[in-house]
Amino acid sequence: MGRVKLTDTVFRDAHQSLLATRMRTRDMLPIAEKMDQVGFFSLEMWGGATFDTCIRYLNEDPWERLRALKKAMPNTPMQMLLRGQNLVGYRHYADDVVDKFVEKSATNGVDIFRIFDAVNDIRNMERSIKAAKKMEKHVQGGISYTISPVHSNQQFAQFAVKLAELGCDSICIKDMAGLITPQNAYDLIREIKKEVSLPVNLHTHCTSGMAQMSYFHACQAGVDILDTAMSPLSGGSSQPATESLVASLQGTSYDTGLDLELLTEIKRYFEKIMEIYAPVFNPITARVDTNVLIYQVPGGMLSNLVSQLIEQKAMDKWEDVLAEVPRVRKDLGYPPLVTPTSQIVGTQAVLNVITGDRYKMVPKEVKDYVKGLYGKSPAMIDPKVRLKVLCDEEPITVRPADLLAPEYGNAKKAVDALGIAKQEEDYLTYALYPQVALKFLQGTAVEEPLVKKQAAAQASVSLKAEPIALNVEIDGESYLVKVAPAGMTLQEAQPKAPTDGVTVPMQGVVIRYIVKKGAKVAKGDAVAVLEAMKMEQNIFANKDGAIKEIYIKEGTTVAPGDVLMAIE
Repeated sequence: MGRVKLTDTVFRDAHQSLLATRMRTRDMLPIAEKMDQVGFFSLEMWGGATFDTCIRYLNEDPWERLRALKKAMPNTPMQMLLRGQNLVGYRHYADDVVDKFVEKSATNGVDIFRIFDAVNDIRNMERSIKAAKKMEKHVQGGISYTISPVHSNQQFAQFAVKLAELGCDSICIKDMAGLITPQNAYDLIREIKKEVSLPVNLHTHCTSGMAQMSYFHACQAGVDILDTAMSPLSGGSSQPATESLVASLQGTSYDTGLDLELLTEIKRYFEKIMEIYAPVFNPITARVDTNVLIYQVPGGMLSNLVSQLIEQKAMDKWEDVLAEVPRVRKDLGYPPLVTPTSQIVGTQAVLNVITGDRYKMVPKEVKDYVKGLYGKSPAMIDPKVRLKVLCDEEPITVRPADLLAPEYGNAKKAVDALGIAKQEEDYLTYALYPQVALKFLQGTAVEEPLVKKQAAAQASVSLKAEPIALNVEIDGESYLVKVAPAGMTLQEAQPKAPTDGVTVPMQGVVIRYIVKKGAKVAKGDAVAVLEAMKMEQNIFANKDGAIKEIYIKEGTTVAPGDVLMAIE
């Protein structure tokens, strides 16, 4: 037993869990030098959802963030979270993109790659581990921890053996939903230490309120590294507080040896930062919630589910969605809930609740998961659900990435044709997120304000004499209230959609139309693709006929009930 080392997550997981990943680089840099003096094992500051959020909402270059933080903190290893073959996206990428992405991440400043796969399919991790080892970087093999009828400590320990055989330098128990009990933390670490001689890191979230106790039991079991977050961004769906852990281990054989006075100075800075980000901080994500042991929603997903429901004007369905999550998870063979499986399960749960008809709407990603394109599910997928989702298609059994043709070259061609690349990394940004990257690289993206100007949008809606749905908070309780213009009842104000119109069921962006004006369609045919909640959803024809008119342009943001096209 010796000193315990700490990885601080304040620049990545902490704000991903509490602030929907909205912290700007300009708010990280002023405190970076002090963070570098602490003596952390590493600073997790890249990967996860930071890449997507930078280009989608902050109008920031994620590569520039990595370089700037590396330059500001030269003494502390920079750590990123990499989703195996998914990298920092929501699907599998071809091997050539994986190789190039890992190489560029390493040359831009990543020292430690924490690599995991959502369903613990080792085939999905091999390529990125090999690529990071080739760059002579530290690879931390991640085990996606979960509890279910098909998971056990012995099974996780055997997975650690496989990771060690692939050349990993350390093992991370990645408990993304805060499910690990003190006893399980102790037993699992002992079990892994029996099987492999690598340092073991425990990562958890405070969602269930057990994390601090689990950390102390982990210390007793011989854990080497613990993940913590500076206190203003700790607790709730984030990690345990760095300063509290340092203080509680002082004078024990696990003493971290870190300077509490320096940490207190840093803490004051983040207290001011939290004031700036108050508009995106949702109290739900900061609560202790033992229900997480039932619905198993990880920290980053909690704040995203909240914002998805607010976006869909369906916050009143929060409890229903949480109850639906474990049902969907069971249907899909008990995947651990971590990106992208958390989005896959969570989005399907939202769709099941919003449409009122389970699996009536199935995003492309859910279909791909059921087909085996994300890897082998831990347990068998419910045959009825498989039939409903796949119809007569057969699932695959090979390593999913074996089916992917190289894609880096095509991304490079597409970007060069538009003349928008300023650096080689831009090709990767485009390869990962073509839709969002295009806007960003062309310079048409704008930084999302922390306080969204909804009043103006609502004023324009009221001119149409339609009811407005508002979220009203009274004594901490959120209520969905519908307001009709003066002199009208809600029924009178309700817009009358044309009977022959194809409408959208939820808020999103119309990415593309599958049919053109004049085309003949049958009821149930896919006619358009909507990007909602970071996933692609097909929109289907509501009857047989020909496309008479298309009302909304591709790239337009639409709201539930908007009419896309008329069929006659």
